Formats: sequence, C-alpha cells, structure tokens
Amino acid sequence: MAKSGIQYAVVDAFTAEPFKGNPAAVCLLEDAAKAADERWLQSVAAEFNLSETAFLLRDSSPAGAGAAAPRFQLRWFTPVAEVELCGHATLASSHFLFTSVLAEHETLIEFATKSGILTAKKVAAPATAVASGEGKLFIELDFPMIDLVDCHPAELPSIPETLNGASVVSVHKSATAGDLIVELSSGKEVADIIPNIHEIKKCSGRGVVVTGPAPAGSGFDFFTRFFCPKFGIDEDPVCGSAHCILAPYWGGKLGKQKLTACQASPRSGILYLELEPAGRRVRIQGEAVTVMTGTLLA
Repeated sequence: MAKSGIQYAVVDAFTAEPFKGNPAAVCLLEDAAKAADERWLQSVAAEFNLSETAFLLRDSSPAGAGAAAPRFQLRWFTPVAEVELCGHATLASSHFLFTSVLAEHETLIEFATKSGILTAKKVAAPATAVASGEGKLFIELDFPMIDLVDCHPAELPSIPETLNGASVVSVHKSATAGDLIVELSSGKEVADIIPNIHEIKKCSGRGVVVTGPAPAGSGFDFFTRFFCPKFGIDEDPVCGSAHCILAPYWGGKLGKQKLTACQASPRSGILYLELEPAGRRVRIQGEAVTVMTGTLLA
C-alpha cells in the first residue's frame, strides 16, 4: 500500500503579492507521533530551508476538544532550531487553515504553542491598508507584548562595525530572546544598511533588530529589518514576533495605539499593529498568499 503523504503549503506572509513578504512552509500533521518527533521536524525544516516551517496538529486533548474555536498545536522551526514564538509562520498557518482546511463560517482559530494560547481571526481590512482588491483576507494575531531591557556593555558587539557605521540612536535588548534592538536615526538608513553578518553572529542574543522612524509621507510609522544568522537566516524578510517589542517601543515614542510598520527587507512586508496595554497584548494584522501546495512523502 502506498504511504500516505502530509499536506503542506508555502505561504508568503505580510503581503498580498506572491514572492514578497516572508515565506513559511506549513505542514498539516495527522499523526501525533510525527508531531512529537523533534529530529524529523527539524529535518523537514532544514529540507524546506525557509526562515520558518510551521507544524500543525489538531488538538484532541480535553482542552482542545472543549475550546470555543478550532484549536491546533503549533510549533515553529528554523532550518537549524525550534523557536518559542513566530509571527509570520502563525499568519501563514492561519491563512492556510482558513482558505484550505476549515469551513468558511469559521472566523477564529486557537493555537496551543510554547508561548501559550495564541489566536488568529478574520478581520476587516485596516483603515490605513493599501487597497488590495475585493474579498482579500486580513487576519489578526493576538500576541504577547515583550519588554525591552538595558544591555550590559559586555553583551554588545562593536555596533558601529556591525552596522557599517550607521548613526545609532540607542541600543536595548528584548527581555525574552535577547535580540538587540538598535534604533537608527532614519528609516532610510534602515533600508540602506549593509550589515556585517560575521559581527552579528557574535552578539549575545538571537539576532539584531534594526529600526528607525519612517520617512515623512511614506504612510508608515517606522521601518525595521532583522538579522539572525545564528538561526540560519542572515536576514528574516518580515518578523512578526519582533513587532511584539517594537509596537510598544514606537507606540510610546510616537504616542500612538495603532501603528503601521514596514519591514524594509528586499522582499518587504507590511504589518498593522494595535496595542492593548491593559492586557499586555499586541494585535498584529496582515495579509498572506499561498504560492505552493504539495505532499510531503518522507
């Protein structure tokens, strides 16, 4: 008897156009044993060789069965390691489930992850969204807010050399993954930067997030790029989880609860952000587009 395969899709997240945004592979598993086999999961992620591969398994636990919305276990792997939180692969997973797996009337999904229960829901296009056509699906992720903390000088690589002499305003780090958060004087510097990847590998945390104020009239509040070569990704094209740090940071600086962010990588991406300070949550909205589907046979 032929071996049954595993359904997968490659979805470009935080974009309405194919071959932009951040691609993620999404694998829908039916076997709990496969979902628990970390060596296999990591091998599949290395085979896809994208910034993230997401693995979904319908949650059949009592908590999952009693949930108000469809609930799936969700794990994220880079080509070299598992991560605790990933925005773009969650958006990609949500888009895949809403468009290819769940009934059309379903508007909310719950994910059981290493960062707790996360939700994704269908929403209307944000008021600031660029018109992208009738019937486009916008999805809102409900993610935890992440704090910034001060850096000890010993934790810093030589930032001017790391960023090839860019004008640095401040350096902090995230309280969770230890990413360095480097603010530059302008969004143009962020977009134009050519980082020293070898130096970035020496930093104490996962990687370096570079951010700066968006140019006047651009329609954005801030620009960002994210470099994490230690996780097998020289540059992450669009990083949703980094905006769990950046949304409250820029919200505080600009005095805004709603922000529009541009990830200024070569592939580019747009994120619509809303702060919920009381619950310490960040709502991240965006689009996605499926560019490939297939069957995993291994």
